Amino acid sequence: MTEAVLDIQDLRTYFHTEEGVVKAVDDLTLRIEAGRTLGVVGESGSGKSVTSLSVMRLLASSAEIETGSIALLGQDLVRLPEPEMRKIRGADVSMIFQEPMTSLNPVFTVGSQVMEALELHEGMSKSEARQRTIELFNEVGIPEPAQRVDSYPHQLSGGQKQRVMIAMALSCNPKLLIADEPTTALDVTIQAQILDILRRLRDDRGMAILFITHDLGVIAEIADEVLVMYRGKVVEQGPVLQIFESPQHPYTKGLLACRPRLESKYRLLPTVADFMGEEILPDGEVRLFEKSLDEEKIRRMTEHGRGPLLHPKSELTAIGHPWDETTHTADTTAVDEGTKPLLAVDDLKVHFPVRRGFFGRVVDHVRAVDGISFNIYRGQTLGLVGESGCGKTTAGRAILRLIEPTAGKVVYDGTDVAHLSGGEMRRMRSRMQIIFQDPYGSLNPRMTVEAIVTEPMVVQRLVKGKSERRDRAAALLEEVGLKAEHLRRYPHEFSGGQRQRICIARAIAVEPEFIVCDESVSALDVSVQAQVLNLLKRLQEKRGLTYIFISHDLSVVKFMADMMAVMNAGKIVEFGPSQAIYAAPKEDYTRRLIEATPDDDPERLRERVAGRKRVLGGA
Repeated sequence: MTEAVLDIQDLRTYFHTEEGVVKAVDDLTLRIEAGRTLGVVGESGSGKSVTSLSVMRLLASSAEIETGSIALLGQDLVRLPEPEMRKIRGADVSMIFQEPMTSLNPVFTVGSQVMEALELHEGMSKSEARQRTIELFNEVGIPEPAQRVDSYPHQLSGGQKQRVMIAMALSCNPKLLIADEPTTALDVTIQAQILDILRRLRDDRGMAILFITHDLGVIAEIADEVLVMYRGKVVEQGPVLQIFESPQHPYTKGLLACRPRLESKYRLLPTVADFMGEEILPDGEVRLFEKSLDEEKIRRMTEHGRGPLLHPKSELTAIGHPWDETTHTADTTAVDEGTKPLLAVDDLKVHFPVRRGFFGRVVDHVRAVDGISFNIYRGQTLGLVGESGCGKTTAGRAILRLIEPTAGKVVYDGTDVAHLSGGEMRRMRSRMQIIFQDPYGSLNPRMTVEAIVTEPMVVQRLVKGKSERRDRAAALLEEVGLKAEHLRRYPHEFSGGQRQRICIARAIAVEPEFIVCDESVSALDVSVQAQVLNLLKRLQEKRGLTYIFISHDLSVVKFMADMMAVMNAGKIVEFGPSQAIYAAPKEDYTRRLIEATPDDDPERLRERVAGRKRVLGGA
């Protein structure tokens, strides 16, 4: 066994709070050798990020490393004085954080922020540091690196900002790179590029990588070994192929099963609770036990609910997807001929002016949405998919008049929404709602859940009397999987998945017919994501809802959507039944999106592992 770059033994990191001791990391042991990647996977609260912060010695004041050792190249970091630790950070060990925008200082250029590390740790002059930064930007794939060093963070895309963070982390040739959810907020194409960069730099530099994520699909793309964490403890550990082909712990089995896949046949996704149960022991410890997923459960998950609901057959022919019995599942149906669409979007445009000069003269326009047209029929789900900046979110908001359209028609149930007055539009919003991407950012932190859920009822004058509204809110919480006693709590007292359920309860409080789901599960753990997706499907079946489901995750869109529109540069480049587009995409852009989706197919995983063994010389 070769010497480990990172060797952690029996680590316990506890938080001391007013409510008691929180065992964030509880008896963790791991090791990573040079040139290898250890993937640490688990849900929010499992202890993944606290592990990385323990290694970096960047813990909050309420946290303390109780026991254990963290050896970096043989040196124990736990007992190292802070001045010595400061020299190691950025030099021997570097970290890529999850959200690049909050990790980059908005008042300094991105180049100066990378140069600072080079001047501090490498002793370079400003000119040397600038030249080295340009080389690093080129190495991580930032276009026009000589110009981009003088750009500010807000002038770069999400993928470019993440590349800057990688360049900063690699600037001093660290022996260990910690990547904490580095691709969570990125499009699948950008995610694929970032993973490719990390793989290449790892092999070229012989770095060790500690890669933290909640997405096992990403783990399959990059990790050599996998460590699965739950409630601060390691529940399973082993080579990546072993974890995917024969997982032993029920939690691992649940994480693998609940992630939607392009080839999945599920109509309702399995969740971790289908595989694992918990029992609180008398001493307060939690005992985990395995549940069996019997054939009846699997049958319900694969057969429950309606099949795909497609556009009328004449319309399918008109868009280049004629009805073919041999290509559709037996339960696929088409909307009856002559049925009017619930929503008809015709040549919708949203252009934002670009102003220059002292007087703010308009010199150009950003064509965020540039002439899109489509229909949605009652009870359908339309998936709107594409990379960041393609215009999908702007389109969803323009349909609801949260952004004013520049041109075009939005006809909802026979009414042109674009020409409604403010009062008329307010009343129309009882029929048209939206669920936003960030559940915490879209909930007022000063309002109780009761106030949040009942506010739309007050605005729309739907339920009279405070007690009636409270009863209605309690029923809504029960419907979305929460409890009536949660009404008295505030948003910060809930997990991300619970907050999104509150947002869904608020959206359906006014009995809408149509909901825009704007990246409504992209920030959630895969197990929580599965619960929310199942909830949205159940609500659609129970209430007859119609959805526009906006996402950059093609696996999720395929699971949810009947029809799909692929957007690029403000235009719809491909439109048709979801199954047909995934089976045989007509556009190169669509094909690239599908190919960039993380793939944990065992055969492909075996090929990657075999390739890694060749790179490592049979290790």
